[in-house]
Amino acid sequence: LLMLRRLPLRRWVSVITSMALALGLLGYAAVDVELTDYVWQTFTRSGLYESDYVAPDSVEITFPEQKRNLVYIMLESMETTYLSEDLAGGSDVNLIPELTALAQEGINFSHNDTVGGFHSTNGASWTIGAIVAQTAGIPLKTPADLDDWQNGYGKDGIFLPGVTSINDILDEAGYYTSFLCGSDANFGGRKTYYTTHGTDEVFDIFTARRDGIVPPDYFEWWGMEDLNLFAYAKQELTEISQQSEPFAFTMLTVDTHHIGGYQCVYCRGEFEEPYEQSIACSSRQVLEFVNWLKAQPFWDNTTVVITGDHLSMDNGYFERNVAKGYDRMVYNCILNSPVTSDNTKNRDYCAVDLFPTTLAALGCTIEGDRLGLGVNLFSNRPTLAEKLGFDRFNAELGQASDYYVENFHTVPEA
Repeated sequence: LLMLRRLPLRRWVSVITSMALALGLLGYAAVDVELTDYVWQTFTRSGLYESDYVAPDSVEITFPEQKRNLVYIMLESMETTYLSEDLAGGSDVNLIPELTALAQEGINFSHNDTVGGFHSTNGASWTIGAIVAQTAGIPLKTPADLDDWQNGYGKDGIFLPGVTSINDILDEAGYYTSFLCGSDANFGGRKTYYTTHGTDEVFDIFTARRDGIVPPDYFEWWGMEDLNLFAYAKQELTEISQQSEPFAFTMLTVDTHHIGGYQCVYCRGEFEEPYEQSIACSSRQVLEFVNWLKAQPFWDNTTVVITGDHLSMDNGYFERNVAKGYDRMVYNCILNSPVTSDNTKNRDYCAVDLFPTTLAALGCTIEGDRLGLGVNLFSNRPTLAEKLGFDRFNAELGQASDYYVENFHTVPEA
């Protein structure tokens, strides 16, 4: 009889213990993957745009008498983490010595005293999000009814119709503007974004086949590897530069995409990790391309911006090779800029700040030195990350915004 009485009690203890353990593990997992932050941000309304967004058409942007060309090179997943530890990087050896040298040669806005970079943020941690942040000064928040919230926007021919991007501004100023990627430009809504925001032509794997860069049935990696991308860029820039108007040419590399990157015929096999082969090879190819640019007749009147799009998503590589807790940053440098700054080190900034900074690097003056949520880094104005603190600013970027929906997802009524 005593045994029969004990069994139910033990069963209840087991059930309660199991439930407590399950709830504890669920809570730990929620914190570990930042689920609580995501839920909080999703259901919290931000007032950031009402207080700090500067609409580009509300301020005066003045171009120099002789307008400068722009070559904007966006490098897939390029971080300053790939620098060696003695250079404040996170790697045993410097995987990107060529990009390091270019940053030292030009202007590198850095989070430290040496070659550094900028924070990746909410809404700019994947390629199309980073493109929008760098060119329009806002993170990407896609409509709530999308199944694929990262890359499913733009399929209906609409992409942030209420936004004014850098290509909108340059187009209005008389520039010929174009975008080149080695994959299908429709992926992630990139083609829609560019063609609906002041861009004259978009080049991708399909136009590369048409233009004889690769065979008609060619498909490698995401479409074509970077060695063909750079060859295509040289061909188009040679043609574009013959036109009478100034040009803005943007290109996006792909060989350093996760997972493991792409190893092309230029890779040297000097590292055990395949991803490191791709990173090192990308650095060499960028330098070769920049050296080609320097040899062109249009170089003297051309500003070159080289930047990563976002932090790499190849988490396994960083778990194996980079110390836990290392503060990873996105690479950047500006070459041949007509303006300089003595405030380039120990900065706290993000992708949105590249929007006004790129215009300033073309010699433009911007009333108030602010566009979108970004600050012209050549000025002495603090960025919003510096003013509010990065954690608070990033949290605000992740929060829902009625202003964003009403003003960017649709064209505001006059």
